[in-house]
Amino acid sequence: MRIGFIGAGKTGFSLGKYFADGGVTVTGYYSLHEGSARAAAEFTGSRHYCTVDELLKESDAVFLTVPDGAISSVYSELTNYDITGRQICHCSGAMTAAEAFPDIRRRGAYGYSVHPLFPFSSKLDSYGKMAGAFFCVEGDLEHLGEWQSFLERLGFRTQIIDGEKKARYHAACAISSNLVCALVTESVELLTDCGFTSETAMSALAPLIRQNTENILQSGPTAALTGAVERCDTETVKKHLNCLMTDKERELYSAASEKLLDVAKAKNPQTDYSELEKILIGGRS
Repeated sequence: MRIGFIGAGKTGFSLGKYFADGGVTVTGYYSLHEGSARAAAEFTGSRHYCTVDELLKESDAVFLTVPDGAISSVYSELTNYDITGRQICHCSGAMTAAEAFPDIRRRGAYGYSVHPLFPFSSKLDSYGKMAGAFFCVEGDLEHLGEWQSFLERLGFRTQIIDGEKKARYHAACAISSNLVCALVTESVELLTDCGFTSETAMSALAPLIRQNTENILQSGPTAALTGAVERCDTETVKKHLNCLMTDKERELYSAASEKLLDVAKAKNPQTDYSELEKILIGGRS
């Protein structure tokens, strides 16, 4: 399969480089910013294209590695050309193939969402860390299994998902990645109020975060859970809520801790958490 890319940001750079190193024929890149396309082409040993039409003619599949908000407009531009037989892919976690490419079957082409559960932090380095990453694939049935096999041959793990579940899937990804940033930010702010600098706070939290994450990944969240909620330590939880100065802080703490109650009950079914549950509900009101 010959794969081309429209968009030459971190995702396009990384996927193209990984594909090329894995023996896939990467035709090259088109971008509104020609310099980015040139750089991506050089990085992946492919070519840059001056027009979308040229890229389409030489590619069996085209990845739209552009911001989510631009996917539909870029696809609309593609429909000005003959896309018969082409497979058009986007990498959005929240958008379905049908949402992005609503009339693609009528045009004789196929649409897919190929979403990597991976944080692309660098154009030049991220590809080297992608081995074993998970991809969620969704779209037209005709070639869905082929995409799954293609990705697995490159060393990725895959899951085919129903388009109707795409929003829930992406919410799950956001909670485990983006929302963790919010929790760590809250922790750093609380520590700076205790006299830490931001740098010292991060240094102090790092071993705690690292080991807790390792425990979760190795044993699962139920076995890894420790702390005041798991112990049903109502007095400590009260102290936590009382020291939080704003409604937003108390709501964040209480909402997350209420979810932890479900985990704690599964871990310790013999423990009565009813009093702690009342305290946490009160913290949100």
